[in-house]
Amino acid sequence: MEFMKEKQNILEEYKILKEGGSGEIVEKKSRFIATLLPVTSEEEAVSFIEATKKKYWDARHNCSAFVIGPSAELTRCSDDGEPSGTAGRPMLEVLLAEEIRNAAVVVTRYFGGTLLGTGGLVRAYTQAVKEGLKNSRMAKMCYGMEIVMHTDYNGVGKILYLLEKQGIKVQNAEYAQAVTLTAMVPAGKKEHFKNEVIQATGGKCRIEEKEGGYYMDSKEEQNG
Repeated sequence: MEFMKEKQNILEEYKILKEGGSGEIVEKKSRFIATLLPVTSEEEAVSFIEATKKKYWDARHNCSAFVIGPSAELTRCSDDGEPSGTAGRPMLEVLLAEEIRNAAVVVTRYFGGTLLGTGGLVRAYTQAVKEGLKNSRMAKMCYGMEIVMHTDYNGVGKILYLLEKQGIKVQNAEYAQAVTLTAMVPAGKKEHFKNEVIQATGGKCRIEEKEGGYYMDSKEEQNG
């Protein structure tokens, strides 16, 4: 499970690109190849874009876009020689429309000899990104609180049952004279969950509440 602290722009949940993919379309003999990669910083995005340009060094254009942060705090796009606004911006708009974060995409164009016009270029670059997303994987990031539960062995089974019922995974478990279980609980369910644990164990569970942060909900993995 991935865990990331975030002190600003706290959203209940948001979607990220977990695994990049690629896709290709052909429009009037021009090839448009979309390549996507998860990124968490501008440096990672720039490095990926430069590496993709080197890979497809013989292409006419390598247009790019990326979006980083829960609330899309950082966005960039480049037309890389295509008419202004016909490539990078439409590519970025696809990521924003799908509400995908921490993603970078490069669409490589091998010119087929026929001009597509402004509208044709926008459609082609847009469709290429969508094709790449079909072969990528997403995941949902949820904002939650780290809860540490100290109980005796009689209470372990009851707590594990509640965790499973809520679809919450145990981050860490320590079995000694007593048992300590650590889990990330969705912020909106925190108080209800704590009350359920106390009732289920007859008050024989001591609960510590740690810092909040984002964690990856593995149940929400999906294709783009």
